[in-house]
Parts: sequence; structure tokens; C-alpha cells
Amino acid sequence: MPTLPPPCPLCGGNPQPYHRDARRDYLQCPDCDLVFVPPQQQLEPAAAEAFYATHRNALDDAGYRRFLARLCEPMIQRLPTGACGLDFGCGPAPALMAMFIAAGFAMRGYDPLFAPDAAALAQQYDFIVSSEVFEHLAEPGAEISRLLVLLRPGGWLGVMTKRVRDREAFAQWHYIRDPTHVCFYSEATFRFIAARHGLLLEFAGADVALLRRPAV
Repeated sequence: MPTLPPPCPLCGGNPQPYHRDARRDYLQCPDCDLVFVPPQQQLEPAAAEAFYATHRNALDDAGYRRFLARLCEPMIQRLPTGACGLDFGCGPAPALMAMFIAAGFAMRGYDPLFAPDAAALAQQYDFIVSSEVFEHLAEPGAEISRLLVLLRPGGWLGVMTKRVRDREAFAQWHYIRDPTHVCFYSEATFRFIAARHGLLLEFAGADVALLRRPAV
């Protein structure tokens, strides 16, 4: 008897085969358009943590800061003076958090491996930023719901992650070669997320999505 594919980790839909390479299968949900790696083919937590440790992102790396500015600058343009934010998935070198602090915003950071500060997830924020994190989330539906609980009305969620274009480009995409990348989002996926949660959506670049919780 054939094994049923796992449900979509974003919306619970029934996915279809999308792509296969030498290491993994990739499934696509017809409802939310998410492409994801089946759970049984994802790295164990210890192996994923070891791979993360090979990343070299330093606070004073000018190139890394230019990269992060693609998320930081459009977010700052939309924030009121004195806004307080959370860097979700800040990593061991929280350069994005430092950039917002330098711009005059109060910030906290959270990362399940490098900054597991539970208190940071126990308050609300005017904005939340997450750079190169969503592609690592094994359960993005649950994580997005949790983040939105932390977001005040009128607040912004800024997400930087490279987006799926089409099947042909996906097959050649360097992004899928990272074994810790398990979920891949398209513009349609972000439109689904916005509609499901009643958010306003703007695309601020090829890999930046800004979602706003309406003010009450």
C-alpha cells in the first residue's frame, strides 16, 4: 500500500510531488503553494545545529549588513518612533538586531539554539523581523500563528527568505542545496498567509515580504 504524503506544514493541505534530487524529495501544497521537504528527510536537530555552526555571519561584516539592509531599511521606513521589535531567529551574531538598535529602536532577540530566551516570547511587539529563518521552520503554520500573537495591532512582520519562482528554476536553485532549508515560499504562499490571518501584504524586494496586522 503506498505511503500517503505528509500534510502541508503550513496549512494542512494534501501535497503533490514537485521535485526530487539526489538527497531529498520536495512536495508542493496545492492550497498554499508551499514547497517543503518531508519530515523524515529533514536533518535531526543535532545535525542541523552543527550545520548552522558553520555559518560565518559577523556583526561587523559590511557585506552581511548590506544584505540585511534589504529587510531593515524598508521596515524602518514604516515604523513609528520608539517602536519595539523582536528579531526572531537572531542567530549567534545578531547583526539585524544591532542595526535596528543603532537606528533608535528597542529590540529583543530570540533563537531556539543561540538565544533561547523564553521571556522574549512572553510580550508583544510593534514589529517582528525574521531574516533567513522561515526556510528552516519545520512547522511554519504553528510558528507564524505564535508570532502573530506577539504582534500588536498595527504591527509589522518582516520576513526575508528567497522565493520559489517555478519548477524549472527550482531544480537549479542553490537555495535547496542547504540541508537545513526545508520550506520554500512563493508570492502565492505569502498571499495565502496574509489572507488566512487577515494581514496586509507588501513585497519590498525579491526576497522580502512585509505583513501588517491591521490596527483595531
